[in-house]
Amino acid sequence: MTGAGKGLRWGRWLAFGVLAFWGRVEGVGQEMVDYVRDVKPILERRCVSCHGRLKQKAGLRLDVGALIHKGGGKGSVIEVGKGEASALVKRLVAEDESERMPPESKPLPAEQVRLIARWIDQGARVPKDEVVPAGPGEHWSFQTIRRPRVPEVRNRDWVVNPVDAFVLSKLESRGWAPAGRVSGARWVRRATLDVTGLPPGLGDLENFPSDAGPRARAVWVDRLLERPQYGERWARHWFDVVRYAESNGYERDAAKPFAWRYRDYVIESLNRDKPWDRFLVEQLAGDELSDATSETVIGTTYYRLGPWDDEPADPATDRYDQLDDMVSTTSLGLMGLNLGCARCHDHKFEPFTSAEYYGLVAVFAPLERPRNGREELTLAAGSAGDVAVQEARQKAAKNGGESKGVAGVGGGVTLPQAYVMHEPNLNPAPVRVLARGLPTRPGEVVLPSTPKMLNREPMPVPVAGPRTTGRRLAFARWLTSRGHPLTARVMVNRVWQQHFGQGLVRTPNNFGVSGEAPTHPELLDWLADWFMNEAGWSLKKLHRLILTSETYAMSKASDADRMREDPENRLLWRFPYQRLEVEAIRDSMLATSGRLNLGMGGPSMYPPVPKAILEGNSDQDKIWKASGEPEASRRTVYAFLKRAMIHPMLEVLDLCDTTQTSGRRAVTTVPTQALTLFNGDFVNEQARHFAARLRVEAGPDAKRQVDLAYRLALGRRPTEVERGVMLTFLRAHGLEPLCRAIFNLNEFVYPD
Repeated sequence: MTGAGKGLRWGRWLAFGVLAFWGRVEGVGQEMVDYVRDVKPILERRCVSCHGRLKQKAGLRLDVGALIHKGGGKGSVIEVGKGEASALVKRLVAEDESERMPPESKPLPAEQVRLIARWIDQGARVPKDEVVPAGPGEHWSFQTIRRPRVPEVRNRDWVVNPVDAFVLSKLESRGWAPAGRVSGARWVRRATLDVTGLPPGLGDLENFPSDAGPRARAVWVDRLLERPQYGERWARHWFDVVRYAESNGYERDAAKPFAWRYRDYVIESLNRDKPWDRFLVEQLAGDELSDATSETVIGTTYYRLGPWDDEPADPATDRYDQLDDMVSTTSLGLMGLNLGCARCHDHKFEPFTSAEYYGLVAVFAPLERPRNGREELTLAAGSAGDVAVQEARQKAAKNGGESKGVAGVGGGVTLPQAYVMHEPNLNPAPVRVLARGLPTRPGEVVLPSTPKMLNREPMPVPVAGPRTTGRRLAFARWLTSRGHPLTARVMVNRVWQQHFGQGLVRTPNNFGVSGEAPTHPELLDWLADWFMNEAGWSLKKLHRLILTSETYAMSKASDADRMREDPENRLLWRFPYQRLEVEAIRDSMLATSGRLNLGMGGPSMYPPVPKAILEGNSDQDKIWKASGEPEASRRTVYAFLKRAMIHPMLEVLDLCDTTQTSGRRAVTTVPTQALTLFNGDFVNEQARHFAARLRVEAGPDAKRQVDLAYRLALGRRPTEVERGVMLTFLRAHGLEPLCRAIFNLNEFVYPD
């Protein structure tokens, strides 16, 4: 060691000695160092990421006082009464960076080290009743799903199905009762908007009993679930999860050709009630199935929905960015786990290592994006055999215009083009752990694998097919096995969230140890087990169970005591308020005005945008060719989603971030929303159509016009006070402003 180095070392020890000395001198008559107040926060900030319940380097835990006393694999780290001599303090002040803790980080400030030393000097006292957090292996969401017993309740008359029993049991344990039942008209509006995203028609309201009893609700729910608008509504929820958009983002923001086929695939799958496990398998490995079809291959567009830079500055890093997009979307969206943080290092807050992250990267690594430079290419969607037949037919036609001698190609149907990836190499390069996530720092080779914490049923061994490695199919089978602890829980929670505004787990993309615990854990597990086994992964059966419950039929009536004790309504003592998403708001305006075009499927439409949006673009004629009114009046799910230019109405009213998976949309209240809904071109146009409809259907009588306007827009008749106010407004301002005012009522943008 050089003289300067020795001097630095002795200088640090001298500084520590002085601090320790002054600590002793000052300690006379000073208050004791408190472990909970003074020491534990330091350890939690600087030490627990490596020595806590997730990781215990050297077998040492520093997150609980009793475990600090216990020590690690090398014995005790504190000597009571001897702060300076304790191994813990020595490691905190070590000059050798390989010895000093925390490693690869700034040393603890001297005053914090002195505080820890004084605590040890004073006896290293810790609370006897300090709770030892459970290790990750005991975390609730990593446990195998087992159906709990349905609880007994005192008010059995309130229980329609097990959902009610679990909710009521929680309320009765507090001595509470649920809110009363909502009226029939309000329940119909709530359920119809919830299932279809459209308000109920006049016939719907008139034919439903006023008491909204269980039998009437069950019949109505069945009718709603059979409407094709159900698939359109619930597909949009799934698109939030899979970061659906139809352009690549970045500077050029080129369109994704035929991406709309995936949109139609999802809508059709939901309307047919395709079992959820099959639905997931098709998106992950639809091209690897033995019964692959054009439909299942189109499902794999899932991988290509994210943003893509067609001219990256660093191609190697960009390649791993694309793989990270697949891993993060799959882990967050399908498993409710944030694995992305393990790209650069072992996860600091979850029990996942970098090696496990790159094990998932290896599952998707054989996939490549078909392209010619910047140009995006599509592929024929079909089974390997169908694609081979079509290729042979095309080759024969090119060579001589005939397909003579090519088996099975004569008269074949041309396969649709799909925006999917492929696996051009059945022996892809090995995947390595990247230090700091940098391609320039490759480490150990990893094989396709899944996180050890979830491997109660290990991933099957991949079996290569004629055109793929089989890795994704093996992963998909593992993910959708009935023994997997997360897949069913995550989806049941997403469905519950859409019906009630908040999930049973309020962090829908995070079921890990850093996420929130479920408010009703037994209900969540009962639903997950029922969904997989009794319902056979049927989403419609899950909807039916929830929608026909007495819990879903509760009113929103408040209670001062309940509000004070449970302001977030975590125990579900009433039905929660929740605002409609922008798609349902726009579609409701179209339905109310009578202009809604219910045409389904096909290429997307382009709703008109303000000219100011286009003026700053150098290619105004091509960037956004607005559709004519009939086409632009289709449901919002069919609007083109351009990442670099989200339609202003969608953006202002809280469309999700399309660059990444979204577990739950933000709900904001900002002035631009009021301006959009009151002054926007679309709203004014629909107000004109609404007024024209009222003149035709209600005639010239102002009272009838107001009554019909309320029934069409809000699903009820106005009160006498409301009728009087609206008639006065109508006489002063006219019918169109009245229609616009109704569109801006809070009641219009809330289901009930």
